[in-house]
Amino acid sequence: MLYYAKPIARLIEELSKLPSVGPKTAQRLAFYILNSPQTEANKLAQAIIDAKEKTRYCSLCNNLTEADPCIICESQKRDKSIICVVEEPRDIVAIEKTGEYKGLYHVLHGAISPMDGIGPEQLKLDQLLYRAKKENVKEIVVATNPNVEGEATAMYISKLVKPLEVKTTRIAHGLPMGGDLEYADQMTLLKALEGRREI
Repeated sequence: MLYYAKPIARLIEELSKLPSVGPKTAQRLAFYILNSPQTEANKLAQAIIDAKEKTRYCSLCNNLTEADPCIICESQKRDKSIICVVEEPRDIVAIEKTGEYKGLYHVLHGAISPMDGIGPEQLKLDQLLYRAKKENVKEIVVATNPNVEGEATAMYISKLVKPLEVKTTRIAHGLPMGGDLEYADQMTLLKALEGRREI
């Protein structure tokens, strides 16, 4: 970084902290930004600031939102008797793109992963139980990722919810093991939702 002026070196350093962005990609992005018109760079900077300042978590489902509760929880068109449990807010977007699921969501913000020091207490499971008891929920669809952590989380949720006598289903494995929901195509995700099974 000694070859660059300090502001450029700092920009490259910050960009390289982004996921999947190595030093070479960070350099390309930095020079793209530097060669962009000032208005474009300002728009990018403002978009980052706005996203950080104006976005919060929905107090009901933990989805990212500008208004609380979020538009999904507020909608009168959603089936409030079904809650789909996902690991991250981006998973909601993947499921919504199918156009088929009409229930509510609950975002855990992770999955059980003892290797990473993430246990059930780090997830939003207490809030899920509260919703299952209070909101007259008939079914919980567990749509955690089809990997070891996602499966462990699904089994834990199943055992947690069983005493409440709420039907607990798991999306079918039309998704590849070890994959993430956000990368699944719409048809695969649609078939996985349609083929969910009780756990």
